[in-house]
Amino acid sequence: DYDIQVRIDPETRLLEGKSIIRFNKTRDHVLKLAAQFEVTHAVIDDIPFEPETVEDQSHVWQIPYAILRPYQVEIHWRGKLHALDETLDHEQTLGRPVAVSGMAGTFLPDASNWYPRITSGLFHYTVQIELPSGQRGLVAGRLIDEQDTDAGYQARFAFMHPAEGIDLMAGPYVITSENYTGIQGAPIQLRTYFHPQISALAGDYLAAVKRYFKLYEAWIGAYPFSEFSIVSSPTPTGFGMPTLTYLGINVLQLPFIKDTSLGHEVLHNWWGNAVYPDYRSGNWSEGLTTFMADYTYKEQEGEDAAREMRLSWLRDFAALEPGQDEPLAAFTSRTHGASKITGYHKSAMLFFMLRDLIGEDMFNRAIQGIWGMQRFKVTAWPHLQSAFEIISTRDLQAFFDQWLHRTGAPDLAITDVKQEAAESGYRLHITLTQSEPPYQLRVPVAVQTASGEETHLLDVQHAEQTFVVAVNDKAQSVILDPDIRLFRHLAPGEAPPILREVMVNPAAATIVLPDDDATKQIAATLAEKLQRRTPQMLAANQSVPAVPALIIGLHHEIDAWLEARGLPAKPD
Repeated sequence: DYDIQVRIDPETRLLEGKSIIRFNKTRDHVLKLAAQFEVTHAVIDDIPFEPETVEDQSHVWQIPYAILRPYQVEIHWRGKLHALDETLDHEQTLGRPVAVSGMAGTFLPDASNWYPRITSGLFHYTVQIELPSGQRGLVAGRLIDEQDTDAGYQARFAFMHPAEGIDLMAGPYVITSENYTGIQGAPIQLRTYFHPQISALAGDYLAAVKRYFKLYEAWIGAYPFSEFSIVSSPTPTGFGMPTLTYLGINVLQLPFIKDTSLGHEVLHNWWGNAVYPDYRSGNWSEGLTTFMADYTYKEQEGEDAAREMRLSWLRDFAALEPGQDEPLAAFTSRTHGASKITGYHKSAMLFFMLRDLIGEDMFNRAIQGIWGMQRFKVTAWPHLQSAFEIISTRDLQAFFDQWLHRTGAPDLAITDVKQEAAESGYRLHITLTQSEPPYQLRVPVAVQTASGEETHLLDVQHAEQTFVVAVNDKAQSVILDPDIRLFRHLAPGEAPPILREVMVNPAAATIVLPDDDATKQIAATLAEKLQRRTPQMLAANQSVPAVPALIIGLHHEIDAWLEARGLPAKPD
C-alpha cells in the first residue's frame, strides 16, 4: 500500500514527494522513478536502500523475494517537471506519457513514473496533494479531507480498491459539487474541476452524469465508487480513470459531448476501471463500453441512427489495408486509427451480434452476472464467454473463437436464387457463399414480396450452402443482411468512399492542385494532419492513382481535375 505526500509549484514546475510503501506479500517487486528526479532519501525498514540506474536512466529499486516478512520502503524525491505544451493535438497527448506542469494545468500520468512506481501488480493508496493558492488538484479515489485557504490548497484522497496506477491532475480549477443517491441508497459526490472560462458548464455536466448513473445502475448494478468528477485539461485529452474523467477544455465546450463521449467515460467506471481487462488476452472493455454507450445512444435515437453507426463501423473496416487489422485477442489499447477500428468497433459489433444470438434478456442478465462476479478483478475474454454461456445455456465456443482469434471478416454473397410454386405460396432456393475458412453465422436475408418484406435467419457453416425458404407470395427481391447486423466485408457499391480510407491507408496518395507555394504548404499540412504521417505527394498532372487519393484544391480546381479525367463530379 502507498502513502504519498506530494507538493507541486506549477509556476516553478518543482515537485517534492515522499512515499511510504508497505509490502505484505513475499514476492519480487520492482520500483521505478523517472530519471528527472533526484532521490534525497531511500530506506527499507530504516536501512539505506540506494537505487540502481538502468538503461533508460530511471531510478530502480529491486526488492528480492528473499524478504519473507512484511516490510516498508520510504523514498523522498524532488525535481522539475516538464513544461506544459498547450499546442499538442489529441494523438500527441495520447502517446506522450510525460509529467508536465504549468499555471494552466498539471498532469502526472502514471506511466511517466512521477512517483516510485511498482512496475507490476495492483495496490491501494492514499495521496496528499499540496498546491499554491488558486490551484486545486486530485487523483482517483475518495476525497478524505480538503483545505482551501489563502495559504494554499491541500487535499487527501484514498483508493482502497485494487489500483493499477496513480494519475494526478491539477489546475486553476473552479470546483462545483452536487450529491447523488445511488440505486442502493449510497451517497455519491459529483464534482466538476473546471477552468474558470468553462465553469458555467458545470450544472449541465453534473445533470448529464446523473442521467448516466440512472441508466447504468439499472442496467449493470450499483456504481462502485463514492465519487465521480469531470476534470478539464488545457490540452485535448480524453482519459478515463476510476472516479473521474479528464477531458480537454475545447472538447468540453462542444455541445454534443454531454450526450456522447461523457457517457462513454462514465461507463468506464464499470468496465475498465472496476472490472479490469486482462491485457494479456485482449482488452474487451473498450468494445463493451462502445456498445453500451456510444451505440446505445444511437439506438435511443432510433433504428435508422443505430443502423448508420453499424454501417460506419463496416465502412471504417473496409478502409483498412490487408495486414492493418489484428485479432481482438491482440488488442490492448488505441494507438492509431486502425487499432480503434478493431478494438472499439469490431469488438462492439461482437457484443451486438451476441445479443442478437442469445436474446436481449439473456444478454442483460449475463452483463449483470459479470458485474457481480468480476468486480475489482482482472477479467479476460474467457470469463465473459463463460458468463454468457451459463446464462444462455448455449455453447458459444465457435462464436468467440472466430471473432477473437481471426483477423479480417467474412465475405458473404447470394450467388443463386431459384423460385418455385408450392402448394401454399412459393419456395425459394437461396445459395449463400462465403470466404474460406468459413465462419459460423446466423445470416439475415430479407425477401421482398408483393405483400411486404419477410426476414429469414439462415445458419451458415460452410463456404457454400443452399437453403430452402417458404414465402407466402412470389419473391421480388432477396437482400443479404440489409440492416447490417453482421460484421462483414461490404459488397461493392454498398457504401460510398469515405475520408478514413486516406487517413488509415499507408499507401494513400495526396494530390495538391493549387500552384502557389503558400497554398501548397497549407494543403500539405492539412494532409499530414489527416493522415498522421508525411503524405505521399503526387503531381497534379499525373494519371489517377490506383491507391486511395486525397485531392486538395479549390472548388473550381477540383471540378476541372475530375472532368479532365472523366471522373464523376463531386457531390453537392
